[in-house]
Amino acid sequence: MRVLVVGATGAIGTRLIPQLIDRGHQVTGTCHSPGNIARLRELGAEPVVLDVLNAGAVRDAVTAARPDAIIHQATALAGARFSLSLDRTFAPTNRLRTEGTDALLAAARDAGVRRFIGQSFAPYRYDRRGGPVKTEDDPLDPAPPRRARQTFAAMSHLDQAVTDAGGIALRYGGFYGDPDAVVRAVRKRQYPMIGDGGAIFPLIHLHDAAAATVLALEHDGPAIYNITDDEPAPASAWMPVLAEVLGAKPPRRIPAWIARMILGDGLSMMTESRGASNEKAKKELSWTLRYPTWREGFPASYANPRPHHHPGPLAPPKPA
Repeated sequence: MRVLVVGATGAIGTRLIPQLIDRGHQVTGTCHSPGNIARLRELGAEPVVLDVLNAGAVRDAVTAARPDAIIHQATALAGARFSLSLDRTFAPTNRLRTEGTDALLAAARDAGVRRFIGQSFAPYRYDRRGGPVKTEDDPLDPAPPRRARQTFAAMSHLDQAVTDAGGIALRYGGFYGDPDAVVRAVRKRQYPMIGDGGAIFPLIHLHDAAAATVLALEHDGPAIYNITDDEPAPASAWMPVLAEVLGAKPPRRIPAWIARMILGDGLSMMTESRGASNEKAKKELSWTLRYPTWREGFPASYANPRPHHHPGPLAPPKPA
């Protein structure tokens, strides 16, 4: 197929392009800055500079590329400074997930593009009641924290708009595989464990996220898939392992009552979040993970020459 990857120079886009080409697809990749044109050519994609929030430019780009499918991976998180307000941090990305998604879907409809995949998100979003691991059929959190409501609404908008158009929304877990902000913070002991570390933050290696996306391209929608690894585990399990792999000291611990004074109702995201099951994606997409869990993925990504011991595997919780 001719595939238009929007936001092709991001962490997942740069891994997606080679896998698409290996699968036999012809790729056009968009970037926001002309400085990334050479990078896209190196990856094997035809580059296009595009402002996804400019509906006219989006329509022209889709018309020129003549794609059989569009993969929307555009975010504005590179170099973002994270704050206590998720909405403040994600404000530009929220626009890409609302206005940008709408512009791309409109252009796809006008050009007769029937296959569309959008980047969504699994962590924090599922209802905090009930079992520890949720499927795509389980309800989302009906009362997101005050400083995250716009961000949750933007992701829900993308899920709904994409599936209403017959496309596929991929709810990725938290990406790892790059020396990202979380890894740097854990290395410096600046990423504390809140309370007993019972919140579940589903993870996925960037290679496996890209592989699932390629497979989703060949599957009919509408559909929503959790793209997460096989072991949704609490922070108390995975954070110490990541610190050990990095050769860092164990994470600091902050009592929940102290964290509440800083985070307010956002504390629930750090203490009560549920995991996300990947069983539907594995079954329907015939997806096999290179790194089934973070236990294999962390050492492969952040090799530490010092010997270290991994605790035995946890029994994966059952979906609610």
